[in-house]
This record gives sequence, C-alpha cells and structure tokens, in this order.
Amino acid sequence: MHKIFIDADIFLDVFAKRDPFYFHSARLLTQVEKKRITGYTSPIVFANLHYILRKLTSKDYAWQSLRKLRIIVQVCSVGEKHIDQALNSEFSDFEDAIQYYAASSGKVNYIITRNKEDYRHSLIAVYTPEEYLAIIESSEELK
Repeated sequence: MHKIFIDADIFLDVFAKRDPFYFHSARLLTQVEKKRITGYTSPIVFANLHYILRKLTSKDYAWQSLRKLRIIVQVCSVGEKHIDQALNSEFSDFEDAIQYYAASSGKVNYIITRNKEDYRHSLIAVYTPEEYLAIIESSEELK
C-alpha cells in the first residue's frame, strides 16, 4: 500500500470546496478514507488548516473538519532533527522544508501537493492529486 504525504492545499480544496481542484482532491481523500492509500500529514498542516478555515468559514466548521481529517490521516512527527534539516536545506520555504523532512522520516512514497515547485529539492516523488490518481488507476491498484 502506498504511503503519501498530503500537503495543506489538498485538504483546503476539499474543506473549502475550491474549484476546479475539489474533484481530484476529494477523490484522493476518499481513497485514503477507504484505506486503499495510507495518508500522512504534519502538525503544521493541522495548525494552518485551522487558521485558514476559521477565517474562511467558522470556528466550529474548522474544528469539525480537523476532527474528521484526524480520523483518516496519520500525523508525522516533527522534532529538532527536522528543524535542523530544514534550516540547512536548499528549500526556499521553511515550512515546506519541515514538512518534507517529517515526511521523509515517515518513509512515505509520494508527496501530494498542487504546489510542486515548493518541493523541487525533494528526493521523494511529488505529484498533484490528478497526476497521482492517474498513476495508481492505470496500475489498477484502486480498481
């Protein structure tokens, strides 16, 4: 079974129903929910989602969304080692660097994001939800 790290933008696509991205992001999360894929994210993603969803919708909706999310995804640990790696990396975005090193410690196979450029220094394959779904569907893993 694939282990994927899911970036915040994918969850926002679903919780904020952002078109045109909602469809593929929702399909991806459905596969995670059905346990056909193991989904991981970071504590940073939870914090960012809470902040953004609270501003876009309501405090109650933000909490409700995060509780649902926590049921279906695992959370990668972030520690001193990841901070040190991020501080000494070539990533231009510190937050993405922290998430990358947390994901790589979790032994994920893929990083799923719509901002692939943010992970250009990644040694882990990086795909959009649409690209990733096309790959696994063509290999008949989800059929």
